[in-house]
Amino acid sequence: MTGSDVPPSFRLAYVPGVTPTKWVRIWNERLPDVPLTLVGVSAAEAFDTLRGSGADAGFVRLPVDRADLSAIPLYTETTVVVIPKDHLVAAVEEVSTADLADEIVLHPLDDVLGWETLPGRPAFERPATTADAIELVAAGIGVLVVPQSLARLHHRKDLTYRTVTDAPESRIALSWPEERTTDLVEEFIGIVRGRTVNSTRGRPPTPPQPKQRKAGAAKSGAGKQGAGRTGGKPGGAAGKPTGKSSGKNPRGGSAAPKRGKPRRRP
Repeated sequence: MTGSDVPPSFRLAYVPGVTPTKWVRIWNERLPDVPLTLVGVSAAEAFDTLRGSGADAGFVRLPVDRADLSAIPLYTETTVVVIPKDHLVAAVEEVSTADLADEIVLHPLDDVLGWETLPGRPAFERPATTADAIELVAAGIGVLVVPQSLARLHHRKDLTYRTVTDAPESRIALSWPEERTTDLVEEFIGIVRGRTVNSTRGRPPTPPQPKQRKAGAAKSGAGKQGAGRTGGKPGGAAGKPTGKSSGKNPRGGSAAPKRGKPRRRP
């Protein structure tokens, strides 16, 4: 099978916390003949996956190196602190980083918030992953500050979370290699941006076709135009006088007699 014979397909990468279900459903409705394959990657692996042709596009966490990757920012996530359900913080709806000053705040190696200064007290060592940190929270060893989507992803019945008002935030974007902005990539961009199925973005517009008149209508129109040129019916627009008659002939002769009602014969 040659390259031109390979059926089209689309590979979509996504980082933990992103749920691409809605966009995948719309893709399958609009392009049922082009299968879409999901590629789950870590936040750290996402950019190498795109550069190495492991995916055509992907949902990633900002920042993105714009030297060779294009990106469309989509939304900013709420930051939360994950705590045991019986923790004191669970009694309020939101907290600040200052409220965590006495807590051991876990800092996993795959952290996506990019802290300048981590709040609270540092743990003895950093957990390898967010999943490992969640286990430590459940064991009562500390608390964890993450984007809300990751708290939901690692949900446990014995844990809950509360909003942190002044913590760094994580932003999600759609990214793809700039040099490989294919028609399918443009199609997916349109889906993510909410374009309708009739949108012409990325496709050449179809020129409007001239309306064809029916033969009978054309003949009828031609007949009407002909009637107008020959004066039409008596009393028509072409035969209407432009003013009242003066009773005299313009050339000096007597005026034409007026027509009246015909007399009855005896």
